[in-house]
Amino acid sequence: MTSFQNKTVPAFGYDLIRDYLLPTILGKHEKEVLYWAGKDLARKFPCTDTQLIISFFQDAGWGFLTLDKEEKDGCIFHLTNDIDLLNIEERSFRLEAGFIAQQIQGIKGCLTECHDEKREKQHQVIFTVKWDKKETIE
Repeated sequence: MTSFQNKTVPAFGYDLIRDYLLPTILGKHEKEVLYWAGKDLARKFPCTDTQLIISFFQDAGWGFLTLDKEEKDGCIFHLTNDIDLLNIEERSFRLEAGFIAQQIQGIKGCLTECHDEKREKQHQVIFTVKWDKKETIE
């Protein structure tokens, strides 16, 4: 991961790919494909704790992720970023949700899912993560 830390991508180029090109290519399957792509990214860039997940989000330019609450079977993250980024009504945050789900699944060792909820007025995205300790992953 360190080889990517000093490279930057202009926001305009990122937005073109993320908000216009990917939806065109993926069509009606965009959300599902992005979720599984996020899980695949997490397997390629594993994080051993939540602080590393938070750092990855900043390094990737995805925004500022914070762990808001953790319970016995789940947790809640908040994502904030530039107002322009979170005001895009069509943007899907399933890539980030899949990434978080896979990372937490690796950390907890049990089946994990993540759902995203965009809160435009607060300029944030809420990620609700749930895991099932009965469904262990080896």
